[in-house]
Amino acid sequence: MRNTRRTRMTDATTPVLDLPEGVEVTGALRPGYEEILSRSALELVAALHRQLETRRQERLAARAEVVAAVADGQDLDFLPETRQIREDDSWRVAEHAPGLVDRRVEMTGPTDRKMTINAMNSGARVWLADQEDANTPMWENVVEGPLNLRDAVLGTISFTSPEGKEYALATTDQSRLPTIVVRPRGWHLDEKHVLVDGQRTSGGLVDMALYMTACAQPQLDAGKGPYFYLPKMEHHLEARLWNDAFVIAQEHLGIPRGTVRATCLIETLPAAFQMEEILYELREHSAGLNAGRWDYLFSVIKTYRTRGGDYVLPDRNAVTMTAPMMRAYTDLLVRTCHKRGAHAIGGMAAFIPSKDEEVNAAAYAKVRGDKQREAEDGFDGSWVAHPGMVGTCMEVFDAVLGDQPHQVDRTREDVQVTADQLLDVKGTPGEVTEEGLRANIDVAVQYLAVWLTGRGAVGIHNLMEDAATAEISRSQIWQWIHNDVTLADTGETVTRELVRRLADEIVPTLPGAADGSVDYGPAKDLFLQVAVADEFADFLTVPAYETMP
Repeated sequence: MRNTRRTRMTDATTPVLDLPEGVEVTGALRPGYEEILSRSALELVAALHRQLETRRQERLAARAEVVAAVADGQDLDFLPETRQIREDDSWRVAEHAPGLVDRRVEMTGPTDRKMTINAMNSGARVWLADQEDANTPMWENVVEGPLNLRDAVLGTISFTSPEGKEYALATTDQSRLPTIVVRPRGWHLDEKHVLVDGQRTSGGLVDMALYMTACAQPQLDAGKGPYFYLPKMEHHLEARLWNDAFVIAQEHLGIPRGTVRATCLIETLPAAFQMEEILYELREHSAGLNAGRWDYLFSVIKTYRTRGGDYVLPDRNAVTMTAPMMRAYTDLLVRTCHKRGAHAIGGMAAFIPSKDEEVNAAAYAKVRGDKQREAEDGFDGSWVAHPGMVGTCMEVFDAVLGDQPHQVDRTREDVQVTADQLLDVKGTPGEVTEEGLRANIDVAVQYLAVWLTGRGAVGIHNLMEDAATAEISRSQIWQWIHNDVTLADTGETVTRELVRRLADEIVPTLPGAADGSVDYGPAKDLFLQVAVADEFADFLTVPAYETMP
């Protein structure tokens, strides 16, 4: 029997939800939310949860087993049980999907209404609409993100700022606008506001389901399709889980199997050893791989955090993409993708335009150099974090690609990467300094203060920072403490007491601290909670999420 139980109305403008059996929505409801939290969307969430939740939990438990094995002295390596997949040269991923043939410049950013419009007007070929690291999982963002994306696809989106400035799409012709690719949350994050049979649901599956039900058909009508970026996977069986989720969603919506396409971020060290397997598991839905460089560094630290000084990275800003382990990682990614007919997408250029001409010139020079290296290495496109950087990235890839939409035919057969090369952390040039320690505290606390208010992408010191920033910063400090690292510039050993003392010095100097316009107290407490703890927290965002209503 069809369940017609509805949410209780709190006032005349509160929407009414038609809830499927066993589904509960505990988040506050605002006008328009019922359009995203439709019965069809919640039925899909329920189906995904009931069919996949047990496997999700199994995969999360398996991650801990890998870390434990590494701590016991067992190094990561290419999997012997999947050797036949890597050695079988016959298989390829799906053909490039409409709107994902030419990806030379991809703009990234959160899905708030103003950012959605700016991203769609940026001139990029693709917009990574981020429901993950550049977003915070506040309930309002979870629902309003797909609502904004739907309006963007329909061409009806507009926004007026509190100052009265109006924002609108430059055109409603979707063929002239960036292709939207949504990044849902990773497998490790729950959604506490949507319960199925009394259990929390997967944040990533909720993000996917809400977007699919609201936007899949409008995207198809626009000549494109529902596309995704999949974050933070650590094993090819996690990719299989996503593939099964896409099959369930497509069947639920009555659209052809294979319509969905997904690009996987290779942003964990374990995943770097399983690139081909990840493409294989998603091959009917695969659109390629991306070099998620910042989270990759976080994963290197997290995975090998207890293995001693050979696995300690220098200051974050000293680790560049020319470090031997990073070159091995990116070369292998290009080789793997092109071998299988998939796009290889480069990493984030986090620099943002500044009003300081000297700073600006240096930033543009660094972005240009970074993108030139990627284009010359064979990448088919790359990311920028600000519309002002789109033109620079476009110029670089135009010079290499010309009239060709990509360079997938450049197979990089010269690349032969070993496990030792991927694990060559010791070969990374640079030192651990007090300046680097201070920078980690500064940026992490600033970022968290904004994150806790609902914003996930923050300009700090002329860089666009997201959750990966805070993760690298606090994990580096944890590793330095637990390995008795000595600061090269002062000779001091990194201890809990030193970190607390520096935090006490730094936080009062942060923007808005002196006049009280920014309350850094909760952010500082959260940062120290994980940075100086006895045990390593797998993800900072997990305890942070619990502080949100």
